[in-house]
Amino acid sequence: MSRSLDQFVTQKLDALEAQSLRRRLVETDRFNDVEVHRDGRTLISFCCNDYLNLSHHPDVIAAANDATKRYGTSSGASRLVTGNTPLFSLLEQRLAKLKQSEDCVVFGSGYLANIGIIPALARPGDLILADALSHSCLLTGTQLSGATAHNFRHNDLAHLEELLRQHREAARHCLILTDGVFSMDGDLAPVAELAVLAAKYDAWLMTDDAHGIGVVGAGRGSSFVTGAKVDVPLQMGTLSKAIGGYGGYLCASKPVCDFIRTRARTLIYSTGLMPAAIAAAIASIDVIETEPAYAALPVQKAQRFTRALNLAPAESPIVPLILGGADETLAASALLEAEGFLVTAIRPPTVPEGTARLRFTFTARHSDADIARLATIVREKIMTKRAAE
Repeated sequence: MSRSLDQFVTQKLDALEAQSLRRRLVETDRFNDVEVHRDGRTLISFCCNDYLNLSHHPDVIAAANDATKRYGTSSGASRLVTGNTPLFSLLEQRLAKLKQSEDCVVFGSGYLANIGIIPALARPGDLILADALSHSCLLTGTQLSGATAHNFRHNDLAHLEELLRQHREAARHCLILTDGVFSMDGDLAPVAELAVLAAKYDAWLMTDDAHGIGVVGAGRGSSFVTGAKVDVPLQMGTLSKAIGGYGGYLCASKPVCDFIRTRARTLIYSTGLMPAAIAAAIASIDVIETEPAYAALPVQKAQRFTRALNLAPAESPIVPLILGGADETLAASALLEAEGFLVTAIRPPTVPEGTARLRFTFTARHSDADIARLATIVREKIMTKRAAE
């Protein structure tokens, strides 16, 4: 049996290799804010989601160390058994305050949050409408729910309303799902307009703000980019990007959070976050709340890069350069690595066929000189060559 299993996966791996789509883990030592050791070289990384570099912030590290000394390395059980350490309630209060919601529930990761929240709120007989470029975990949660599901074209409000007109009346409840900041494209969802449509059709809007919290909307995320908070009843996000740690959360009303604590299987049956991660997140929120100018830097750095390349102004710390084919994108990534920059190639199925890309991410600690040098190399050695072909 093991021989047939090995034969099966070897054939699959060979097929992926032939399409330049096989993945491999590469040991990467993130030893400071922007540099990494990889394959014996020191590279400047422009492909990390630690947008505020808080994973290396001395106050965040100290908070994690203190929590480990006080509570140990693990929560020891699920939150509903004995794993609900005193730090959880403090983190949930801080997140609820930041996101201006009544309550908050913290999960073990963003993926666990979405595949737990969505099936808890939607069932067969309900309707889920998701942006076509929503993160994988939103789409997986949709599949697990058993609800009737349709994707609307990316950020296309007219298409969403068309689907609402066609399908909302027949459904008991309706969820509208979207990223707040799209992880592979870096653009923002039209959250305010989505909220208007949701109210019009009695639908529940849920935003995945993994790449928004800490860096847009004065650090509060995509529900706040226009200034005042947009009425988004389900604000989900992660603690693993700008927050610099690990975990996921849902900010919502108290009744919703109480229900999620009771019904979300990924909360009920998962060991609670380790105390170090919770304490680190609290310390990171301190930085975001007290240093708004610092929190604004990643988007400013991204906009410096897009100006240098005459690209559309960056809306977030994420800037994609779509090259199309996997081979071409891998070659461009290798070229940048030879120049001292780490920018990972993003290939299908993470992005749609024909849209393989370099995904540049900018952090508060990237120097303007490094950004300028990176932009020059991209323009002269990648974009100019591509335009000439």
